[in-house]
Amino acid sequence: MANIKPFRGIRYDPARIKDMSTVVSQPYDRVRHGLQDRYYALSEYNISRIIKGKEFAGDDENSNVYTRASGYLTKWLQAGILIREEQPAIYVYHQQFTLPDGKQVTRKALVGALELTTFDEGVVLPHERTHSGPKVDRLNLVRATETYFGNIFMLYPDPENRIDALLEPAIEREPDVDLYELHEKDVRQMVWVVTDPNVIDGLVTEMGPRRNLIIADGHHRYETALNYREEQRARFPHAPANVGFNYRLVTLVSMSDPGLTILPTHRLIFGYDKLSSQEMLEKAGAFFSIEQVADRPALEARMAETLGKTGQYGLATTGGTYLLTLNDLMAMDKLTPGRTDAWKSLDASILHELLLEQVLGLSKGSIERLEHISYLREPDLGYEQVASGEAQFLFLLNPTRMEQVKACTAAGEKMPQKSTDFYPKVITGLTMLPVGPEERL
Repeated sequence: MANIKPFRGIRYDPARIKDMSTVVSQPYDRVRHGLQDRYYALSEYNISRIIKGKEFAGDDENSNVYTRASGYLTKWLQAGILIREEQPAIYVYHQQFTLPDGKQVTRKALVGALELTTFDEGVVLPHERTHSGPKVDRLNLVRATETYFGNIFMLYPDPENRIDALLEPAIEREPDVDLYELHEKDVRQMVWVVTDPNVIDGLVTEMGPRRNLIIADGHHRYETALNYREEQRARFPHAPANVGFNYRLVTLVSMSDPGLTILPTHRLIFGYDKLSSQEMLEKAGAFFSIEQVADRPALEARMAETLGKTGQYGLATTGGTYLLTLNDLMAMDKLTPGRTDAWKSLDASILHELLLEQVLGLSKGSIERLEHISYLREPDLGYEQVASGEAQFLFLLNPTRMEQVKACTAAGEKMPQKSTDFYPKVITGLTMLPVGPEERL
């Protein structure tokens, strides 16, 4: 069962932080490309100082990003910059934004503490493969702070939208937090703190029987939480079931929510010298029909025409721009026996198996180690690096569809890493979950 609990969260005190937009941030893995400096400049209390602190040349085991994170948390609590809720709460979290077609939508979520379960228990399911590195980093952070700052973004089945309806009366007022975050600056972020026991009891009861909650974003963080739980259980074998470390901070959105939006993640290939652009295209011709187009606008227009179709890719090389169309899905049958049709028909699967491995000759291991590949939400940097010769190929993808995520998860298949990019991101700093051995939920 999906055991959701209210919790006494840690939050920024609105009496001390007049502009909440100065202290929140994107998730830790988005705090890069100069964004860290911009968050640091916003406020000496910005949450990025904890979740993605700066590293210094003299760092050692006694002074490093993790010890500094712990120090900030302690100092800010003592100073009253951060405060604990007086009573357990759940948080209703709405994100309002505009789609490319101009339609304004609101993605509705709730934030709570979810009891951790392993994937084989069937309550929580992954949909993507993960890299090992980020798990070590996040484990070190929770060890140092005994607190979860970032959310796991999860999807739950609710075709009748019963949970949103249950929460609606509790938020018929102005939000407790209302802000626009620095990076995704066009997204309105609204939070209501809900402490009404009747509403919370109704939510816990309604959510309880649900299974097959899909991790949309935060696979590394969830697996880290499982690892931390096992460490703590070994240290505190007599801790009760409701001890803090048995739970994880999560943001839950209905799979039926009209605001669910998935963006594509593009692949940039750099440091590659096995094949020239022309050799690569000739080799790709064994699997794909190749159409040269005039330029970037023409390529992206052609990609837009192929939305919903399988095996369509844009390609930018130093020699030109091209649309690649898969000739026959049977090629995937031959190369990936044992895989389900749901997995074999994913654009990310086809790209990795045929273009990256068969054509370019990259191994699964090198891709896992990120040796010649980087993942981009926005393709601008990729176009620039290909044009300058810093990178060799930019592959453009269309977004994965929600029905594909459901189909792969139902089949027990993990999609290739970076198959989905749910927009907007669940920002960090709205509330935090203490999970030390003395905490009870």
